Amino acid sequence: MNLEINYLAQIDVTNILNNGTTTAKNIAEGWDKQWIDLLQNNTDNNIYGVLTKLGIFFAVGTLLVFMTQWLRDLIDNEYTRPLSGLIWPFIVVLLLANPGNGTLLSNLTLSLRNFINTINQQIITTADVDKTYQQALNMSVAEEIAGAVLRPCQALTGEQQTQCLLKAKEKVDPIWQEYRSLYGAQSWISRLENKLNNIVVASGNVSELEFNYLLGSTVQTSIKNILLSLQNAFQNLIEVTMLLIAALAPLAVGGSLLPVAGKPIFAWLTGFLAVGIAKISFNIAAIFTAAVIVNGSGQNVDADPDLLWFLIFLGILAPIMSLILSALGGLAVFNAISNTAVWVRKQV
Repeated sequence: MNLEINYLAQIDVTNILNNGTTTAKNIAEGWDKQWIDLLQNNTDNNIYGVLTKLGIFFAVGTLLVFMTQWLRDLIDNEYTRPLSGLIWPFIVVLLLANPGNGTLLSNLTLSLRNFINTINQQIITTADVDKTYQQALNMSVAEEIAGAVLRPCQALTGEQQTQCLLKAKEKVDPIWQEYRSLYGAQSWISRLENKLNNIVVASGNVSELEFNYLLGSTVQTSIKNILLSLQNAFQNLIEVTMLLIAALAPLAVGGSLLPVAGKPIFAWLTGFLAVGIAKISFNIAAIFTAAVIVNGSGQNVDADPDLLWFLIFLGILAPIMSLILSALGGLAVFNAISNTAVWVRKQV
């Protein structure tokens, strides 16, 4: 019994609780320093500075091709086209100039990322939906906390199991108080508390079947943990993808002097915005499904909802859906940018 009680003492309930409230806002804030280090801090000597120099090299090479085409058009007396084409070299030089102290391109890229994050945060904080999302996650996480604390008692019998369960109850009781201070007197909190109390009341004679019925099996717990990890992995994947696209901006700008209809800078901007659409789409989907959980079965103290579907949606289905929407949205953005560029070129 001492071994089980010592194990209970090692469980940090507060850390487990906090891990269950990770949101897109927390993840985005965790990546802020990486963005500043890449785009703002001594950009002449970091990865972005190296890529900017490579972008300048590309720009010089493509400028030769551009000038050849420009002179050919001038010789053919197509004056309107050469004059309008001079806009691109000016834009490229402006964006890639002064690489040592942060180029205009790096500042604009960081501003675009901050704009996307601002829109995203406005969405998830409207009408306190951020709190609803955390509450839905904690409905599942609370079950895992109770299971982690009570499971060491499962292998015991008699008085040893009774003492272990009493110690476990002392460990878990502050969780319910913490939840009520965060979310108020919610029915789902009372339901989970009653589950634990039923086990403690029957202490000394709780079978493995009863443990699994009240807390779920260890296999189900492992699946939930994997799905939560997949959700966090996807949100971090979104952040690192945006950072990678941002780092490649100088190469896209440097290749934009090629005499082709689809400028690389348009493709770069489309990719950046498409990832932003995926990020926003995922969070909107998570918010709506969280509201269904919290305002539906979460308000029925007698209901015992299966929250596994919610975690499957967050960990697998929502990422797939958001990526499909981002692909469609990115295609629409690319067509809009390309058509606008053609219209501007005809007007100049």
